[in-house]
Amino acid sequence: MSNPFPSLKAAAMLRVLTRELGYQVAREAGGSHRRLVAEGRPPLTFAFHQGATLPPGVVRDILMKQVGLDRQTALKVVRGER
Repeated sequence: MSNPFPSLKAAAMLRVLTRELGYQVAREAGGSHRRLVAEGRPPLTFAFHQGATLPPGVVRDILMKQVGLDRQTALKVVRGER
């Protein structure tokens, strides 16, 4: 079975995290890593490389393992259905 999560550019993933899930950039380290925080959600470090494409497995891992969303909610968020 193929992965239902899409691949996303780093900028698109950052938009999902900030606009859809309420994360804010707390600090940037060296220009490529951003520490994100959101009330009621675990903090996470996002390796932001302009123009890089995140494969579907990485998108899934960020949303499900790091943020803690269930599969259905993660798919809705990444598809903009929320």
